[in-house]
Amino acid sequence: MRRSSSGLRAVASLLVLSVVFAGCSAGELATAPADPNTVSIGFTAEPQNFDFTRTDGAAIPQVLLGNVYEGLVKRDEGGRIAPGLAESWTVSPDRTVYDFRLRPNVRFANGAPFSAEDVKFSLERVRTDWAVSLKSTMDVLRQVDVLSPLHARVVLNRPSNGWLFAMTGRVGAMFTPTGVNELGTRPVGTGPYEVFSRTRGDSIVLRARDGYWGSRPTYTTVQLKYFRDPTALNNALLSNGIDVISTVGAPDSIPQFTQDRRFTVLEGTTNGEVVLSFNNRRAPLSDVRVRRALTHAIDRAALLRLAWAGRGVLIGSMVPPTDPWFEDLTGVTPYDPDQARKLLREAGVSGLNLTLRIPNLPYAISSAQVIKSYLDKVGVSVGIEPVDFPSVWLKQVFTEHDFDLSIVQHVEARDIDSFGNPNYYWGYDNPAVRTQLDRADQVDPDTQNRLMREVARTIARDAAACWLFVFPNLVVARTKVSGLPRNEIGESFEFARLGRQ
Repeated sequence: MRRSSSGLRAVASLLVLSVVFAGCSAGELATAPADPNTVSIGFTAEPQNFDFTRTDGAAIPQVLLGNVYEGLVKRDEGGRIAPGLAESWTVSPDRTVYDFRLRPNVRFANGAPFSAEDVKFSLERVRTDWAVSLKSTMDVLRQVDVLSPLHARVVLNRPSNGWLFAMTGRVGAMFTPTGVNELGTRPVGTGPYEVFSRTRGDSIVLRARDGYWGSRPTYTTVQLKYFRDPTALNNALLSNGIDVISTVGAPDSIPQFTQDRRFTVLEGTTNGEVVLSFNNRRAPLSDVRVRRALTHAIDRAALLRLAWAGRGVLIGSMVPPTDPWFEDLTGVTPYDPDQARKLLREAGVSGLNLTLRIPNLPYAISSAQVIKSYLDKVGVSVGIEPVDFPSVWLKQVFTEHDFDLSIVQHVEARDIDSFGNPNYYWGYDNPAVRTQLDRADQVDPDTQNRLMREVARTIARDAAACWLFVFPNLVVARTKVSGLPRNEIGESFEFARLGRQ
């Protein structure tokens, strides 16, 4: 995530389509479709609408990016930037001018042809029409020139290491001027699928579209079914209600699938940092001694075992192991309850009562119980308040900053930049960090890595948050489904990559 981005995989969003899918309820254990051209996938976080230009969160791009919308560039399974709607591109020696050569014969789902005019429209629209925090990614943009229908030139105000990388995510999605009037209900993109129908609280159906410029997907119909309860999600797969669990919500249930030859279990990693967020604006959490005390009080290794069956990777800052500037910072604020009590005394804090307002998602609920137990041991009382996700959590915590503590998974790649934005929901304000992040975005890669490591160390020493673990990628599928990625390094679940055995 870039400096102002939301970066929340736990943050989801969703709207209503006029056409309602007539299939059975995801909460019921229906039989998965027998049609070999249909795949049914179970999810936990349902989008609130289909417009990620005005609604923060990760559930919308999870469904739409790479499926309905495409960008000039994308990330391959190794995390490298690869061609998308741009067949190729060149960068000027001063790294401020990008020339994109576009694929011919590409059309949007409404029939409009894709051209350099749409590149100009889409990128400029981020600054003028987008309402989410991600729009700041385009602050570095100076202009977009249309040199020919298949040649777009993008000029930046300064060199930026992060801009092209950001273009692989939702901010790089291409739109047509004729398809943006009803984005919340009728998304129009160049991708292999289009939204066919949806039933709020239950399912979304995508259909492969005719006229797609690339290869036709193996599965021409994709049913996305939503389950709030992880046990119900598991049971749906066991009883033939779905074909794939996109992310296992109860990791201690994995053995029942590994011991069953009907299923394939994939375990990899993600970019998703599960974070215990501190409201740095609110006393006494504005005192670094209090934040460090709370971090010292929690045995994060034990929390991972107790809350998530030991699956995941411990981290000590907002950097997953997949980032080039990763280093192990778990020892900066180790588990030390005596030190926690000492720091609280030094800060003059006693009888502290805090509200832990969390999304009603399995990983947050289980982690909250463990955190409450550990903080109680150092004299800090915690009231756990689960709220509906995404609607209530986004409003109260993310937008209105009405919380003491929270827990959420931040899924956008390289989202350490959010600590350079004092308006972000955790309210961390350090001018030195902002300066370092700005410098790191403009320098050569080696210097960038050094500066980013310095930023990671600074926010770890400041206990700007308490980083719990990197979320694992746990996928279970029927053996007939192939092409599932072991590691989840982007924001989307690309259904066109799926195959059939």
